[in-house]
Amino acid sequence: MIIQNSIENKLQTLRPQFLVVANESHKHNVPKGSECHFKVTIVSDEFNGKTPLARHRIVNNILADELAYSIHALALHAMTLEEWFEKSGMPHDSPPCLGGAQYLKNSSGKVTSSLDAEANQLLAARIARI
Repeated sequence: MIIQNSIENKLQTLRPQFLVVANESHKHNVPKGSECHFKVTIVSDEFNGKTPLARHRIVNNILADELAYSIHALALHAMTLEEWFEKSGMPHDSPPCLGGAQYLKNSSGKVTSSLDAEANQLLAARIARI
């Protein structure tokens, strides 16, 4: 739960009224225990007056390291408190999986799976410095 905890901790900077980070990796064709597919539902006053695209950019900037090294898919529901109440607190379901692991470059420039141990170690090291 290293990646999930990192996501939860980093998103606290938005002072959310509601935050759920769900690891949906088990719904996909990845090894057991993977942390690469997530659904984030976040409600924050920081999103007031911002377009959905601007909200996603805010979250993507906060999670830049995780998106670069570990997360293959992120279903993001970023809402204001008013929007949350209008939806009765029910975000949409995540879309179905259309493929396997994402491929990235590790520190040596080698193309590797997002589930690669070195990529996860690099992310863990970055998280530890925070």
